[in-house]
Amino acid sequence: MNVSIIGPGRWGSFQTWYQSHIGNTPLLYGLASDPIFQELSKTRKNEYLTLQENVSFTTDLNKTLENDIIIISIPSQRLRGLCNAIKDTKISLKDKIFVLCMKGIETETGKRLSQIMHDELDGVKPVVLVGPGHVQSLTNKIPTCMVIDSNSENNKKIIFEKFSSPLIRLYEGCDLVGSEIGAATKNIIGIVAGMLDGMKYTELKGALMARGTYEISKLIQAAGGNKMSAYGLAHLGDYEATLFSKYSHNRMYGEKFINGEIMEKHAEGVETLKAIITLKKQFAVEMPICETLYEILFENRDFKEAFKELFNRPRKCEF
Repeated sequence: MNVSIIGPGRWGSFQTWYQSHIGNTPLLYGLASDPIFQELSKTRKNEYLTLQENVSFTTDLNKTLENDIIIISIPSQRLRGLCNAIKDTKISLKDKIFVLCMKGIETETGKRLSQIMHDELDGVKPVVLVGPGHVQSLTNKIPTCMVIDSNSENNKKIIFEKFSSPLIRLYEGCDLVGSEIGAATKNIIGIVAGMLDGMKYTELKGALMARGTYEISKLIQAAGGNKMSAYGLAHLGDYEATLFSKYSHNRMYGEKFINGEIMEKHAEGVETLKAIITLKKQFAVEMPICETLYEILFENRDFKEAFKELFNRPRKCEF
């Protein structure tokens, strides 16, 4: 089966590697001006992996859209722009299945990624693939579990059958709202975890996991999803990879922030936080952890003072 992948970054290059691993023929799309894509197409290597010989490369979006399954793995804030570029190709998207291997909420609108694709591409119903997994571990054949979700049962079942393998055990989700919000917000909790590491408060991560999950569950429920999705693979199930792993960009961002260092790699949770604050206000949900992080990152609040105040909030029943 021929599969297209849009995005040559860490997770996009892994999806390209994975499609070869499960017997498919991948076509990787990137921009001709992108040095990451240039180097990968030239050497078949990046810092994470080496791509197999059956991988092809293209800068032609029309050619990319010829395949029936198209995986998208780009920064979430660029998705609407990609959708507009796809519209400009005039290619019929009938019977095409888009798979979003990315996590985030649009900053300006607070919309989930599947909503953006549905709005921009005439009712397209993408599949989202979310859950724990680091390229460095997966390419060393360390297995993981992930969840797929969609408003299209047909698309979901097709991807479930075609993407399952001994390396990635897939589960079918039944709450697209919860799966998307949960997957996006785990990156926010990851930043806070990194801050705790930077402050030498690593022991507080257990409390962060409990209270962070509860906080996100309330937002999911207010947005129309199942609050229990926060306790599944999309959110809580991804905490080890996001709150503890040395490979987590979001955890690393938080630690470097506390230490006054610059984070060179992309941390999706920073932009997602802005969107979540928008949703929090829209649905009138109390989210003290997210609010505190926003004040630290965007309102120049002293992190020690902010954490102290978070601890001194009025006492109440846990649930």
